[in-house]
Amino acid sequence: MSQVVILSGSPNPGSRLTGITQYVESHLSDKGISFSHVTVASLPAEDLIHARFDSPAIVEAAAIVEAADVVIIASPVYKASFTGVLKTFLDLLPQKGLSDKFVTPLFIGGTIAHLLSIDYSLKPVLSALNAKHFGSGVYAIDSQIARVDAGVGESQFELNEELKQRLDASVAEIVEELHIRKIK
Repeated sequence: MSQVVILSGSPNPGSRLTGITQYVESHLSDKGISFSHVTVASLPAEDLIHARFDSPAIVEAAAIVEAADVVIIASPVYKASFTGVLKTFLDLLPQKGLSDKFVTPLFIGGTIAHLLSIDYSLKPVLSALNAKHFGSGVYAIDSQIARVDAGVGESQFELNEELKQRLDASVAEIVEELHIRKIK
């Protein structure tokens, strides 16, 4: 069982959001913390759109979320909110699917103008799923992450120092939360 699940709402695997999640994954690994992924865009679209709660892929993804102590919700910001594909998956989680979870949002947008999308679009939905324990999270802007060509068809990402510091602080919160849960 993974202690952490990274729930990605990005419809684009080459998104700069991938640079953020890779950075966090690397730091979790360095600290010996196991993690799993749920990439919502890779779930069957018909199952998401038709709200097929009993779909094997949906059941498996929901079980991964249920088994985790920490849920990292990563999404680009489109139209001042998280992605629709992420919302369709969140709608398929049980009513209290985020009870007793420590939830950390990682968002990226084109400008700082949508910084409050975490508080005004995501957190109300998470609260409806009974989420009560939130990490401070990170909102990044595209200009803080550069794509570095790593060869044919591959991208690597270079994050600026200020963003790395905020991500480091977010990972530290997650580590502390897992430590607290372990001693309880």
